Amino acid sequence: MTDRGQYTPGPASGAQVRKDGEKWTLILVRELRHSREKVWQALTDPAHLREWAPFEADGSLGTVGTTVKLTTLAAPTPHVTETTVTRADAPKVLEYNWGDHDMRWELEALGGGTRLTLWTNIDRRFISMGAAGWHICFDVLDHLLSGTPIGRIAGGEAMKFGGWQRLNAEYAKQFGIKTLNWPPQEPQNS
Repeated sequence: MTDRGQYTPGPASGAQVRKDGEKWTLILVRELRHSREKVWQALTDPAHLREWAPFEADGSLGTVGTTVKLTTLAAPTPHVTETTVTRADAPKVLEYNWGDHDMRWELEALGGGTRLTLWTNIDRRFISMGAAGWHICFDVLDHLLSGTPIGRIAGGEAMKFGGWQRLNAEYAKQFGIKTLNWPPQEPQNS
């Protein structure tokens, strides 16, 4: 494993928000130097997901109709949701729900690599936080696929990570929203 201490996330980029009333959809795009088949495996195989995603999967997400339990990492209390894969058009499109989040992954061939696009609905209050977290997950995924894994950085661990606060602020500014103080600060008694 490559030294995680050497990792610093780049600037906030490749993200946009589609607003439909209270439902906001985060769209993140990342260009990877890896084939769609290799990226597809990382998106669907539990052993690969364990290395980069913010959840554990108890089965493959690669087949339509499959029911899989997804366990959210570092949640204050264990959070397990059952999902059914609604679309798995390998190696192009993958769709399922993660809790109350619709997840759509699109893999587009780009030269010898892949343009990976994630669409996910996130509560508008937390959309910059979601963008920051997925940004770091995508970095970890890229390192994993390049053969230089740095280990998963997700959930509460990501929020403590040096670049997360900066990314959260940068994405909030891009999206035109206020940055939430996270973790919440205890009121000071005077």
